Amino acid sequence: MSHAIKVYRHALSGHCHRIELMLSLLGLPATFIDVDLAAGEHKASPFLDMNAFAQVPVIDDQGVILADSNAILVYLERRYGSGRWLPDDPLLQAQVQRWLSVAAGPLANSAMKARLVTVFNAPFDPEPLIADAHELFAIVDAHLAHQPFLASEHATLAEISLYSYIAHAPEGNVSLEPYPHIRAWLQRIEALEGFVPMKVTKVGLVR
Repeated sequence: MSHAIKVYRHALSGHCHRIELMLSLLGLPATFIDVDLAAGEHKASPFLDMNAFAQVPVIDDQGVILADSNAILVYLERRYGSGRWLPDDPLLQAQVQRWLSVAAGPLANSAMKARLVTVFNAPFDPEPLIADAHELFAIVDAHLAHQPFLASEHATLAEISLYSYIAHAPEGNVSLEPYPHIRAWLQRIEALEGFVPMKVTKVGLVR
């Protein structure tokens, strides 16, 4: 591909890391443009003209403007991928979608928000968030006891959508020690060709 996809992001956002990881796994060139959330850059033009919901990430692929990390993942796979990350088989595709919904729902409302407290000083009560994260991780760990990846025998968009906030859950005081199958799953993702890590923040359980 001769052009670079523009990615408007914040380097500590797991939603943005999903896109960085997907681009790298697909071998696609990208230009990363950091959005100053603390200064409210995402709540003013020109960013608001790209995403009225005032959220990162946003991509600009030669004039194709797209927001929402999971929507961007689907676009990148369908536009540039081989079908590996979002299979055509109806059942497998539905299983991937199930985990995208987990990423946007239970994960976002537990481990992600717990991390927002420690990394961004978000005004949430962390204790119920941490408890909800452990409840979710117990389910995911039990699921991974029987298969190497979430939706298939190989990595799919399910992995990309959940990896960042699970891997960085300790930053929000959510320990991964009780979950051996999750920890092994994280290692399998990190062994993928093209994997790129998300910047670590030394808060919570991370020292």
